[in-house]
Amino acid sequence: MPQTAQSISIDDIRRAARIIADSIVRTPCTRSQTLSELSGADISLKLENLQFTSSFKDRGALNRLSTLSDTEKKRGIIAMSAGNHAQAVACFATRLGIPATIVMPENTSFIKITNTERLGATVVLHGDTGRGRTTRAGITGRTRPDLYSSL
Repeated sequence: MPQTAQSISIDDIRRAARIIADSIVRTPCTRSQTLSELSGADISLKLENLQFTSSFKDRGALNRLSTLSDTEKKRGIIAMSAGNHAQAVACFATRLGIPATIVMPENTSFIKITNTERLGATVVLHGDTGRGRTTRAGITGRTRPDLYSSL
C-alpha cells in the first residue's frame, strides 16, 4: 500500500512535546558498553522501556489521541496492532475517556491481548495479515492504515 509523504515541521514536534510532556516519562540515554564493543562504534540506548507500557509507542499514541476533536473522542477510535501500539492506544484512550477498539491478528500472544483489554480497549481478533485487519477495522484504502479511524 503506497504511503504519502507527510511534512512535519519543528513547530509540529514542539507542539507534540508540549501535549505529551505531563504524561510521558522523560527517559534517559545510556551508553551500552557491550554493543559499543561488539559494533566498534559508540552506541547509546534510549530507555523507552521505562514508559508505562514499556514502549516508545506511548508518545505517538498520546499525541494522536490528544488531537482528536470532541466529536471524534465521543465516537471512539479503532486501530490495528499486534502489541505495543495496541497497549499504548488502550492506555491513553482510557485515560482520555475515549472508547477504543483494537483489531489484532488471531495469532497475537495471549499476554498482549490480555494487557490491551486490561488497559481498557475492546479487542477484536481477525485475520493474520495487515490487509485482513484493515478490512475488519474499516480503514481499507487509507494511505496509512495504522492511523486512527473514527468508529
